Amino acid sequence: MPLSLLTVNVGAPSLDRAQRQLRWLAARPEEVLVLTETKATAGSEFLAQAFSSAGYSVTFPEHSKGELGVMIVSKLATELDPLGAALDYLPARAAGVVVDTDSGPLRIVGAYVPSRDASVEKTERKKTWIDRFHTALDRTASNAPLLLLGDLNVLEPGHQPAHRGQFAQFEYAFYDALTERHRLTDLFRTLHPQLVEHSWARRPELGYRYDHAHGSPALVEHLLNCDYVHETRKNADGSRLTDHSGLTVRLSLSPKRTLLTSDPATAVDALTEPEPTLF
Repeated sequence: MPLSLLTVNVGAPSLDRAQRQLRWLAARPEEVLVLTETKATAGSEFLAQAFSSAGYSVTFPEHSKGELGVMIVSKLATELDPLGAALDYLPARAAGVVVDTDSGPLRIVGAYVPSRDASVEKTERKKTWIDRFHTALDRTASNAPLLLLGDLNVLEPGHQPAHRGQFAQFEYAFYDALTERHRLTDLFRTLHPQLVEHSWARRPELGYRYDHAHGSPALVEHLLNCDYVHETRKNADGSRLTDHSGLTVRLSLSPKRTLLTSDPATAVDALTEPEPTLF
């Protein structure tokens, strides 16, 4: 069976929204979920506990107070990828796991790149994180193919609409360096060279393609699908799970070690049920 993955920005959810997100995520067919904009608060902790209780592998780095990051949830057995330990600045904003496939080990890295405003502090923060992330990718480079998923808070240079003046050269350079320095290809663009899609928008006509999937050359050969899932921010009833669309990737690789998992919504309900009384 092909290996499928999903990344979505969960927006540092409240407990109530995390409960709704859990029901949606649990019903998804993908084996690996890369959740970005997690936080050390009740909502993100709830998601981690629910999936862990249901037998999933959950990689949820320690988040400093107020800091945002990444969680990787997997129905497949995982080992920690070395990138997480190699990132020495805002380390919760990237996490990595390795899964076994019929073609050998596959590295899966989730990233949530810092956003910025016009302030010098936030600009330098983003620059520094990008520099350290590049270094971590260089230091952990290996023969195993790498799949990078997440909210990169950056646009491709030819993005439509152009959003001129909103992004600095160092931000576009980050997108380009993923291919030129790290040999990672934009998988969505590989399959959809001209298609205009957005994963976040202030208004429908002012969208941004912030959420990305980049893969090593070996993965391009196995790429079956890479598509956005807009229902997370466009529910028919007017509500939404988050303000970002999800992004799915499907590869013609067969996972080798699948975990025995149950419904995480049921598992977490069992944990929160009151103890029975004798009277």
